[in-house]
Amino acid sequence: MSESAPALSVEPVPFIDLVAQHNTIASDINEAVQRVLATQQFILGDEVAEFECDIAEYCDSRVAIGCASGTDALTLSLMALGIGPGDEVITSPFTFFATAGAICRVGATPVFVDIEPAGFNMDPEKIEAAVTERTRAVMPVHLFGQCTEMEPLWRIAVRNGLSIVEDACQAIGAEYRGRRAGVLGTLGCFSFFPTKNLGGAGDGGLVTTDDADLAARLRRLRVHGDMGGYRHKEIGVNSRLDSLQAAILRVKLAHLEKWTTARQQNAKRYTELFRHYDLLDAVELPAALPDRRLVYNQFTIRVKGDRRAEVLASLRKRQVSAAIYYPVPLHIQECFLHLGYHAGDLPESEQAAAEVLSLPVFPELRPYQQEIVVREIAQALGRISSTAGNAVSPKPRFLDEQTRRAA
Repeated sequence: MSESAPALSVEPVPFIDLVAQHNTIASDINEAVQRVLATQQFILGDEVAEFECDIAEYCDSRVAIGCASGTDALTLSLMALGIGPGDEVITSPFTFFATAGAICRVGATPVFVDIEPAGFNMDPEKIEAAVTERTRAVMPVHLFGQCTEMEPLWRIAVRNGLSIVEDACQAIGAEYRGRRAGVLGTLGCFSFFPTKNLGGAGDGGLVTTDDADLAARLRRLRVHGDMGGYRHKEIGVNSRLDSLQAAILRVKLAHLEKWTTARQQNAKRYTELFRHYDLLDAVELPAALPDRRLVYNQFTIRVKGDRRAEVLASLRKRQVSAAIYYPVPLHIQECFLHLGYHAGDLPESEQAAAEVLSLPVFPELRPYQQEIVVREIAQALGRISSTAGNAVSPKPRFLDEQTRRAA
């Protein structure tokens, strides 16, 4: 091992290291920030317009509209479609709260459909049965950086006259059949929360669409419904993307493909490590499903046999970071009890919530840090002894050459 790493049993492994990423582009970020400060134009303006063009080109979308957060992107999209009280929107219960929260925020009702276990996204075979005369849209969530199976959803949407609002907040750069997330539906929603694959220096969001009328309405809605000259055709919200955020994100966008490749390489290395430690019977690894490009916003495994709590406790004791996304499906969250769902109604989502564990996969993660993660999981599951010392592996160090190349 060429890197002078501390003893593997004691070195902390972070879940994400934003400082390491920033250090590689600090001079460009500083230049972009100073450019905005020199103009003193902080709200919308040229920086936002240029960033919107850059993202539209990246996603192959005709239009992109910046806003204040990924949550606002979802809410504004529903508002632009005229969805409100009395309407239903079909979505996944296994996702971040904002997905269903945005539906409720516009006065509509979320209708939850169970997931398919391999990709953690909505099971397309269960969607049609959830459509009623009140259904206005379907909101697929491209969870952890992998797109939902879209072709069946397209057919359902056409048959029933439904809009598709993509929750692509974790999936910038992900693809389905060669098309990018964000152009697979009527509207695509993105988040630039700092820990996303493309993260800003605070909150930020964006909506993509090929529909010029929806784009015009979104631009009004994000500035209180103002058509210009303080003339308001409708009531909107205050959800503008800051110029500073746009300038920083423009710098980072130039590196996104490189960072995505690094995440994919880290995922491949994890697969090799779990196989090396003979753990594939104890954990289930994420895999790119057919016709997808998986960008690994998270590297989420399943820990089988009701041993996740034990594994997580062991990792935390050894200062190895991991996280559970998500521990309670939305359909059994307290705030949604009035919808009438019960435990057991959506079994795949509930099982996923009981088994999933996300491991560090950020681009700057080092090979020896990944081996620390997997070795500690192997110890927690009793596959190797905790008295094995500080050796990288109880077997020949098959990662030595990879580690030297990455150093």
